[in-house]
Amino acid sequence: MRVGVLTGGGDCPGLNAVIRAVVRKGIEVHGWDFVGFRNGWNGPLTGDSRPLGLNDVEDILTRGGTILRSSRTNPYKVDGGVDKIKQVLADQGVDALIAIGGEDTLGVAKRLTDDGVGVVGVPKTIDNDLGATDYTFGFDTAVSIATEAIDRLHTTAESHHRALVVEVMGRHAGWIALHSGLAGGASVILVPEKHFNVDQVVSWVERRFEKEFAPIIVVAEGALPEGGEEKLLTGEKDAFGHVRLGGIGTWLADEIAHRTGKESRAVVLGHVQRGGTPTAYDRVLATRFGLNAVDAVADGDFGVMVALKGTDIVRVKLSEATAELKTVPVERYQEAEVFFG
Repeated sequence: MRVGVLTGGGDCPGLNAVIRAVVRKGIEVHGWDFVGFRNGWNGPLTGDSRPLGLNDVEDILTRGGTILRSSRTNPYKVDGGVDKIKQVLADQGVDALIAIGGEDTLGVAKRLTDDGVGVVGVPKTIDNDLGATDYTFGFDTAVSIATEAIDRLHTTAESHHRALVVEVMGRHAGWIALHSGLAGGASVILVPEKHFNVDQVVSWVERRFEKEFAPIIVVAEGALPEGGEEKLLTGEKDAFGHVRLGGIGTWLADEIAHRTGKESRAVVLGHVQRGGTPTAYDRVLATRFGLNAVDAVADGDFGVMVALKGTDIVRVKLSEATAELKTVPVERYQEAEVFFG
């Protein structure tokens, strides 16, 4: 058997760990051949591929990013895209695909399965917003990076007695903001799941200043003030219809400064959250996902995604994996004295 592997969407710590696990088990246990398609779905669209052997994955466990590179290509936005993929797979003798990605990548995997291509999905997103799995790899690393940044910002905020607004990733789900804000001792956490009242945020900030503490506000990029609109870096949309968000942190910092008369600064963590060495947790989870994806291919169980349920790795239908996003249940955390706008 010859198996293709690709990574789609945003890069994420742990992608290489999945590739390593897939290739090692596939070769050493099953004797399969592997081909890596470059740049997400653009690889099988254009035939851009490379062989994957044991030597190619020997030292990639700890590396961030993906040796296969990535893109936000949507073959269903390309004329004849599905037929092109089928032809490339036939020409290269590929019997099955393992697609590693988030909502958009797995959405394409689901549609390709419906169109007769054998695909197994592996869930990847730092946002942790796929509803069919308890956790996605990359999330733990992103939270760790954001938490360390917040820890460092506490000291400089206190030194200058200023408010600092930390903008983290999270388009529609505020898991990174929630976990890093809790772990970093933020004064306020703002998530996309609940629109925030600016007056209330300012009140909490002033309360911290009155106690001689420097407030830290953690805000997800997709968070919205009541009656407000998303802050966009650009109005352009990618192949999946997403616009680039960003700027809510700067906007909120300016509002706080204007209303309190106190110095307020914004720190946008951006792609720092995606890069670098994956945590031990993400390496282990990614490896387990990769090993179980190989099992699904061996069983001919296509149209599924491997998922974490409790401590077990299970298989769920790709249709279930992409049915809805997993969002923060804000009401569950109100009782824990967490300040949500």
